[in-house]
Amino acid sequence: MNRLIRLLLVAGLVLSLNVPVFSTRLVSYHFRGETRLGAWHEDQVVDLNRAYLLLLERQGKTRAEARAAALVPPDVVEFLQGEEDSLQAGMEALNLVKQLLAQPEGRRELEENGVLLPAAQVRLGPAVPNPPHLLAVGRNYRLHAEEVGAEVPEYPIIFTKEGKLIGPGEEIVIPKGVERPDYEAELAFVIGKRARNVKPQDALEYVAGYAVFNDVTARDIQDRVSQWTLGKSPDTFAAMGAHLVLRDEVPDPQTLGIRARIGDEVLQDANTSDMIFTVADLLAYVSQFMTLQPGTVVATGTPSGVGEARQPPRFLQPGDTIVIEIDKLGAVANPVVREP
Repeated sequence: MNRLIRLLLVAGLVLSLNVPVFSTRLVSYHFRGETRLGAWHEDQVVDLNRAYLLLLERQGKTRAEARAAALVPPDVVEFLQGEEDSLQAGMEALNLVKQLLAQPEGRRELEENGVLLPAAQVRLGPAVPNPPHLLAVGRNYRLHAEEVGAEVPEYPIIFTKEGKLIGPGEEIVIPKGVERPDYEAELAFVIGKRARNVKPQDALEYVAGYAVFNDVTARDIQDRVSQWTLGKSPDTFAAMGAHLVLRDEVPDPQTLGIRARIGDEVLQDANTSDMIFTVADLLAYVSQFMTLQPGTVVATGTPSGVGEARQPPRFLQPGDTIVIEIDKLGAVANPVVREP
């Protein structure tokens, strides 16, 4: 049994005390001008840094604030860089929150210390707002390769996305020079520990978790040249779901239903089992050539049904709200506007 699973089981031992169950979902939330790391619980956000600080103070630890900032920092990438030590501290903090919620005055103590916030008071951003790298994969579903008339690639097609990463409810802004903006429903995985020369059979141990992703693409710009970076990287053309679902909640990432829709119109409806290169394949392959740092986001390609391949083509239009959904991970919905 790997250490992550053991930590999650330890954090769940308080079930015998009839306390609330927390799913292992990390979020980045905005509140009063700050962006901070939280854990999602029903319609509430648990601030992990403040929860750990409260735990240390209750234990009488010296330099509690500095210790909390080091082990459970309020930034998701810094938290992931702490690897298993930070994860363990975060789980200990959640354990305290569970225990306090089971006590008559516990909720008030959590609220007074800024640990527990109602979802209505915060705004959720992308799960990893500022990843050290944002990589993506092209033509990684068999049926998608078929619909665009391309051969199944021998090796993964890896490219980078630049520009602003947006979260739920934020606008996808079509630049003035783009005429064929397209959607791409994708599963993203996030690196949880430094990965270099990883074997495929060990690769999933390096994944922190999974999230919903929309690899919005300017097809007209993408098709001008052989390099895809510019067509993939207009500002706001990368939308990520709010929840980073830790890997233990997704034992097999190759069995997930994945969909894209606008209103009642379902545009993509597939399963990650159609991937040519699995999550493990991709992580192992890329780590042969570059070190994957904690917090790196990798979008794993889109299934069939993209707007360019439909008859007639169905590109994003101002007034649309494009929704990407993945089983177990939730959804990300974004309205579409055109640049003034």
